[in-house]
Amino acid sequence: MKRDNFKFAILAFAALSIGLTSCDEKTNNGDDDKNTDNVIITENITANTTWTNETVYQLGGRITVVEGATFTIEAGTVIKGEAGTGSNATALLIARGGKLMAEGTATAPIIFTSIADEITPELVAEGSFSSPNLDPDINGLWGGVIVLGKAKISASNDAGDVSEVQIEGIPTSDPNGLYGGNDDTDNSGVIKYISIRHGGANIGSGNEINGLTLGGVGSGTVIENIEIVSNQDDGVEFFGGTVNVTNVVVWNTGDDAIDTDQSWAGTLNNFVIIAPGDHNFELDGGRNSADLINTDDNSIVNLENIFITGINEGQMINRTSHDVGEVTFTNIILNVNADNLASYVKDGNIPSGVTAGSTAPSSVDLSVFEWSWSKQAGAF
Repeated sequence: MKRDNFKFAILAFAALSIGLTSCDEKTNNGDDDKNTDNVIITENITANTTWTNETVYQLGGRITVVEGATFTIEAGTVIKGEAGTGSNATALLIARGGKLMAEGTATAPIIFTSIADEITPELVAEGSFSSPNLDPDINGLWGGVIVLGKAKISASNDAGDVSEVQIEGIPTSDPNGLYGGNDDTDNSGVIKYISIRHGGANIGSGNEINGLTLGGVGSGTVIENIEIVSNQDDGVEFFGGTVNVTNVVVWNTGDDAIDTDQSWAGTLNNFVIIAPGDHNFELDGGRNSADLINTDDNSIVNLENIFITGINEGQMINRTSHDVGEVTFTNIILNVNADNLASYVKDGNIPSGVTAGSTAPSSVDLSVFEWSWSKQAGAF
């Protein structure tokens, strides 16, 4: 059986009030006083390609890194997605067998954002990582980043093939949208110090692209120091796979902050969620509620060393007993009055690992997020 593991977290839920294969074409976007000449990308990446931090790259559609190609993005590079919905939604898709080598640094993160965002590589180089003109609650302006791999998933297609299915958000006519397989150590590359902002374009009725989608991604992939800001749908969603992720901050998502499906068998260590509502964890759970932690009878997950503060009225742990799966709670601290703790557990059955308190576990390390827009903006 697959088990998800979540460790070392601070979650604050109160609402915030803060106010290369390419055509190599260039556009000015109507402002001659700013460095807004962008390299527009309109074709898939089919050979080893490197993008540098000397310019802004503009996604002119759904751009795929195909199988066999390695796509390298230098630290400090800015990538902007054009507006579009449905089949025209812009996104960067790493297909199975493709590889993304995106290694930003704490002083030069890689920024994925909307074409409406006026952030430039020069601002990033100066240490200013926030958007100069977009508030951190504006979402749905472009798609997001999708990484697909060959690790196992617990899903089947119409033919009953349990090794691969089509990722949500990608039309079935595009075979690059398939994910899953039998290689749990599959390597989709290295992704470090990445900030993904203002995404989640609608691709259908009630269906949006996540900030970062990980479908069947294997344990050979390295994902560390990720920030998702203001995505219309989920912050990070795992669809099966075995990848481990470390140091994540999710700020202002329209739906779930962290969503897991199809027996993801990895670990998420050291993360911060700052959410105005809805699920903070949807761990194979149901929809249409605003739970602190949402699981269902099939959930198999360890939750450890998590501090939850700024809890909105009505938010709670949706269940603590499971008929099929297994959920464990270890040192889960809710910043509420101890006398009212039971009211934050839907079935009233407080597990031994859930307590009331006002101090985060010492294992939570906030210092690693100093580079992020959310930390620079004081959202913590």
